[in-house]
Amino acid sequence: MFLKALKDKFKHKSGLKFLKEQFENPPDVVSRKNGITSIAIIVDLDQFDKAELFYQFVDDFKLRPNAVKIIGYKNYYDKNSPYATPIFSDKDLGWNGDIENSYALEFLSREYDMLVNYFNQENLMLQLMSIKTRARINVGFSEIDERYNDLILETSLSDFNTFKKELKKYLKVLGEINA
Repeated sequence: MFLKALKDKFKHKSGLKFLKEQFENPPDVVSRKNGITSIAIIVDLDQFDKAELFYQFVDDFKLRPNAVKIIGYKNYYDKNSPYATPIFSDKDLGWNGDIENSYALEFLSREYDMLVNYFNQENLMLQLMSIKTRARINVGFSEIDERYNDLILETSLSDFNTFKKELKKYLKVLGEINA
């Protein structure tokens, strides 16, 4: 038990070191043309459990039905319980910031036009997923370090409709959507 706790502590430290290195050496910019055709969403299901609401983006932004990919974070989850949203947790942390979860690896294997970081508390796993997701535009909340997001919205995590309305407004201003 003690060795596992010690191992987890060192994994956490190596993950923090990885984040620091990523900010010092930013990754290559995703080169996709303007316009939103694919959206990735990382949602903290411990704080906001209505992940299915993000599928409204398909109609709001006139996307293909499979253009929205959602992955959820839970501090703890039971692998035997069915979840509607693919899940990752703290126990999926590997060495040097690696994430050892098949759902997360599949999510990270794609490029997106926009990443929505739907969390408002600092959390190593959420931050690792955010930094590793390749997207042209990152959107999130002001409570998180501004380096994670290109567009920061001042809304409440629980007020999804206001978040959606503000996001749509700013994407129009940026020329990313026409609707």
